[in-house]
Amino acid sequence: MSVSLCLMVRNEEENLAACLQSAADLVREIIVVDTGSTDGTRGLASKLGARVFEFPWRDDFSAARNQCIKHATRDFIFWMDADERIDPLNREKPSGEAMVGARAGLISVRP
Repeated sequence: MSVSLCLMVRNEEENLAACLQSAADLVREIIVVDTGSTDGTRGLASKLGARVFEFPWRDDFSAARNQCIKHATRDFIFWMDADERIDPLNREKPSGEAMVGARAGLISVRP
């Protein structure tokens, strides 16, 4: 099982590094869809290894979420908000990707 970490962000430069660093070794790819940041969010996400896509906010959460799904290439998607972290207790569980699958509501993106 391989997992894509997906985030939709806007002006999350202050939160993003801790979020991505808490999950980076548990997933195979990181997808960040930026909905109009005016700070350094996009550059930071790219620097931290995320694939970054711009998507203008249309006052439609579903459209932005679907844009993120469109770019995910792994078997499952794990969603996080930029102000969330994977805590040490959950990091101690065996097999990072298995832990993510067992503990989270994942969306299968492949038949």
